[in-house]
Amino acid sequence: MTIQQAYHQLLTALEPLYGSGEARSIARIVFEDAFGIHNFNRKDTLSPEQQTRLLAITTRLLAHEPVQYIIGMADFYGLRLKVDPHVLIPRPETEELVLWMLETLERMPLKVLDIGTGSGCIPVALKKERPEWEAWAVDISREALELARENARLNGVEVYFLKLDILDETQWARLARFDAIVSNPPYIPEREASIVPENVRSYEPHRALFVGDEDPLVFYREITLFASRRLTPGGWLFFEANEFNAGEVLKIFENQGFEDMELKEDLSGKERMARARKRRS
Repeated sequence: MTIQQAYHQLLTALEPLYGSGEARSIARIVFEDAFGIHNFNRKDTLSPEQQTRLLAITTRLLAHEPVQYIIGMADFYGLRLKVDPHVLIPRPETEELVLWMLETLERMPLKVLDIGTGSGCIPVALKKERPEWEAWAVDISREALELARENARLNGVEVYFLKLDILDETQWARLARFDAIVSNPPYIPEREASIVPENVRSYEPHRALFVGDEDPLVFYREITLFASRRLTPGGWLFFEANEFNAGEVLKIFENQGFEDMELKEDLSGKERMARARKRRS
């Protein structure tokens, strides 16, 4: 089977499930990352070993498994990051959040904290762009932290990682003061699980995605309370948010006395980001 034939065969298998656009994107990732092939029209043949691997990858893709988990890598803000089912796959909306932080914060030494870091995509990207910043990150998952540490090493940056449950206020004393805090916390109510795409619902970590129906904004309230105590005066708090209740996040900011509150739309026109500033006095 030639490379051209194999590529089109993969597309044909994926299109009914993913649609033509996403199928092409997935096929590109498979051939580039799994086989190091960038020209999909080549007439030379795949080796028997490559054909066997391609069949195994195709089978997993047809079971809705995300290609990033199959390959074990994901792209984020120009970086290559390792991913596995212990962490969320980094998404373009989070890249937009990183960009918003870089546009907002001054080019000077700052101390920045990411809460619920997962793969470490946010602090690794920030540290890569602003080497003068001191980057910290916390997560409740030991497995996620191990992967995040590896991603920091792979990308040649220093990030301080700490295992911590941000909902346990007795643990807050383990953290110092910061000039900026960011979080992409769990924000999908359990009742909405059925509308989440199957490849996300079945494979990505539930603890990083879903929050109880009784209090879907619990992480926003607790992190904002934490920020009110641990941000330096004039420091910034950033969130990725659920488009359906992002406005409620501004009320949480207001209740804790923050100022300069703002929602920001993502490239799809959905309100997916929020920021606010701790009062200077």
